[in-house]
Amino acid sequence: MAEQTWDEEVDLLVAGSGAAAMSAAIAGADAGLTVLIVESTEKWGGTTAISGGGLWMPNHPDMGKLGKEDSREKVLTYMDTVIGDVGPASSKARREAYVDTVPVVYNEWKRLGVKWALSADYPDYYPDKPGGMDGGRAIETEPFDSKRLGDWYAKSRAMVPIPVKTDDVWLLSRAWSSASGFWRGAQFVGRTLKGLITGKRLYGLGGAYVGHLMVAVQKAGVEVRLNTPITRVIKDDAGVAVGAEVASPGGTVRIKARAGIMLGTGGFAANKEWRLKHHGIEGFTSAPEGDMGTGIQVGIDAGGDVALMDDAWWGASLVTTDGNVGFSVNERSNPYSIIVDQTGERFVNESASYIDVGHAILERHKTVPAIHSWMVTDRRHQKRYLNNTALQGLKKLREAGSVVEADTLEELAEKLGLDKATFKATIQRFNKFARNGVDEDFERGRTKYDNYYGDPSLKNPNLGPIEKGPFRAFMVVPGDLGTKGGLLTDEHARVLDTDGAPIEGLYAAGNASAAVMGRTYPGAGSTIGPATVFGYLGARHAATRVSTKA
Repeated sequence: MAEQTWDEEVDLLVAGSGAAAMSAAIAGADAGLTVLIVESTEKWGGTTAISGGGLWMPNHPDMGKLGKEDSREKVLTYMDTVIGDVGPASSKARREAYVDTVPVVYNEWKRLGVKWALSADYPDYYPDKPGGMDGGRAIETEPFDSKRLGDWYAKSRAMVPIPVKTDDVWLLSRAWSSASGFWRGAQFVGRTLKGLITGKRLYGLGGAYVGHLMVAVQKAGVEVRLNTPITRVIKDDAGVAVGAEVASPGGTVRIKARAGIMLGTGGFAANKEWRLKHHGIEGFTSAPEGDMGTGIQVGIDAGGDVALMDDAWWGASLVTTDGNVGFSVNERSNPYSIIVDQTGERFVNESASYIDVGHAILERHKTVPAIHSWMVTDRRHQKRYLNNTALQGLKKLREAGSVVEADTLEELAEKLGLDKATFKATIQRFNKFARNGVDEDFERGRTKYDNYYGDPSLKNPNLGPIEKGPFRAFMVVPGDLGTKGGLLTDEHARVLDTDGAPIEGLYAAGNASAAVMGRTYPGAGSTIGPATVFGYLGARHAATRVSTKA
């Protein structure tokens, strides 16, 4: 190969600007590397910015503050149980690297100014499994004052200009029906007013996390270029990744990367062609439009292998007025609700982990039309609990066909095109379970996770009979928070080729890589937690490949 010519040189080139990318940039800069971030769109923050902002960080150093005990062995037992054997994407080495690095990243981010917020009550999604816990492993950051970033924050994807936290949602969703919910609502109002009085512009959820990360990025002196997608990885004669081409507004730029290239570009949730090929549906995603799989393709072109391309971070989603979707968490779990397919039959524990509900819809659709399904609610669900989709305006939802209302269940079945006899039998059976407090078909309300979004005033916090009209049905589809499939990586976040060997100098993390969590979702933040940790690990490994400046 002829000697390469470069337009620029850095130590670490990072593609993307979500949790994986910014974590790599921060870790690389902190290790003494010169770092450049290139983002393909006009907005930074990626899927992380519009997410709940939680990180599943088991055995983090502040667990004792919550009065809880965790351990490496406990976490690995849990992961082995719920993830199982899904191949090299979730190898023993990758699981161990994740668990062992959580305390390191947690403390490093604190040192760099990230303010963590703990969640004592958010359970693992399978708390009854060996090694599972009823709270403590999911964390997030405190609300972020966007004024700290000035005009730059306006270029982020953050969407929630209120200081709400993930740990608020379970109680705020029942602020009108329980004392604990009302108290949390009062706390939230107080937090909001305090921010206004002190002149702060507070953001919560994913917007808070990316804000904290971007402050660290800027303090480290890392440049961030928007509208600059990575288009090609350049390798030398030995097959080592030595640089990349990016498409800048002024044309193609060749950048030498002495330590390596990190692909933190996200998945392919917005790529309808890939979705049809790998998932069989165009997808109903909550991920941003830039989630096109370009970084994954760049890695494939460089010789990288992929895995889990047929899976996603699924979850039941409610169709909104603009044809988009709203990811459903508490709505389907609150009592006085039920999900049925297009025949009127129930087929899933509505309160289960969202990925399990998503998988169930897809599996059901193989034999019975279930895309779309319907979430049927009675009057008490509508009056007692928060429904984020309904906040968009019921008139518009009705006009869009996303919501159907009726005074009686028989009328509702007719409007929805359900088999009346099947639907009637389904409701009668479900109502019997609700009165007895035991779901004999799908065990809804059995676990701490199910109960988390339930109503503690009921015999079974997740069961309430569907009997008081008017009734309201919401269109349900298998939405997602992003895709699970991507480049195969090892415990150092190095991209692996089709022979299972690492491509030196090339790294991937976040949804650009095949998920270490396999086909499941162990707990809240199981996307952003690994994105953060493996972004960090990749950058730290890259730093060992070069001599940093004195």
